[in-house]
Amino acid sequence: MLDHTDMRILEELSQNSRITMKELGDKVHLTGQAAASRVAKLEDNGVIEGYTIKVNQVKLGYFVHALIHIWTKSSYHEPYLSYINLQEKYVINNYKISGDSCYLLECRFPSIELLDEFLVGLDKHVNYKLSIVINK
Repeated sequence: MLDHTDMRILEELSQNSRITMKELGDKVHLTGQAAASRVAKLEDNGVIEGYTIKVNQVKLGYFVHALIHIWTKSSYHEPYLSYINLQEKYVINNYKISGDSCYLLECRFPSIELLDEFLVGLDKHVNYKLSIVINK
């Protein structure tokens, strides 16, 4: 069970995972060593699974952000999944979901033309509904 201090540590690390343990300790009213010990315990217990960076996709040239609801044409999903694996440079997330569709695919593309090319290939394997993100 996580206490208030553990929750504060998670909040601080979520905002800046590069914070020093001394700085973290100052923010949650612990010594740096005590904060490091708490973080290690959170890692050991699997609460903290890893540390990541947030990449600005637009600055990398991926201007088109698409959300695509996927309906497979059969119960055999492997052709779709194989196609998605080949297109990994565009795919951010491929969620298997319940509800109106089978998957929710989140992608980024450098251009509408490349999105269209992707969709032509996708159409060979599944039915889909496309939404373009206008603003976050």
